[in-house]
Amino acid sequence: MKALIVVDVQNDFLPGGALAVDGGDDIIPVLNDLLKYFDVVVATQDWHPPGHVSFAASHRDRRVGEKVSVGQVEQTLWPIHCVQGTHGANFAETLKADGIDQVFRKATEPDRDYASGFQDSAREKSTGLAEYLRDRGVTDVYVCGIATDVCVRATVLDALHLGFCTHLIRDACRAVNLNPGDEERAVKEMANAGAEIVGAADLLPKTNTRQT
Repeated sequence: MKALIVVDVQNDFLPGGALAVDGGDDIIPVLNDLLKYFDVVVATQDWHPPGHVSFAASHRDRRVGEKVSVGQVEQTLWPIHCVQGTHGANFAETLKADGIDQVFRKATEPDRDYASGFQDSAREKSTGLAEYLRDRGVTDVYVCGIATDVCVRATVLDALHLGFCTHLIRDACRAVNLNPGDEERAVKEMANAGAEIVGAADLLPKTNTRQT
């Protein structure tokens, strides 16, 4: 069985948001088309408490883009974004969220980051996503959303690590590109780890319309 994983299509990652990704809103029509072609559709949602460890503002004299050590994990610092209960944390209004079966919120603890939809960055705590998929007989996952070089990348790598046959829908993703070339490096890393790189246009005709 195949599942679609929609990663962090939230207002703060769209143009005008606190951590805007170029073209983030361009993928939403593609995602809306994809939603109805999978038996299982899940979404991840950054849900940060105030003062989250991933915010540059939470670290004295640190700036966005710098890295700090959090336990055994190297943490990139970001602007304040996707704070619990704020408009920025909500899914994009144009995303057809009624086609999503289950939402998995992540990074809900102040001192622990979750780039991946499956588990925290130290791989110590699960979000429950892997168990949810396995309980429904899912063997193949198709990952899309924001951002290719951060949370999409981490979700794809963890899906592979957890034994799922994993596909990146590249044209249904957008990248932060904090550093030039980050997107290309991330895609190469995912492919080298075993992910199949696919396009939405090729994928849609090959899937079975989900039953409603």
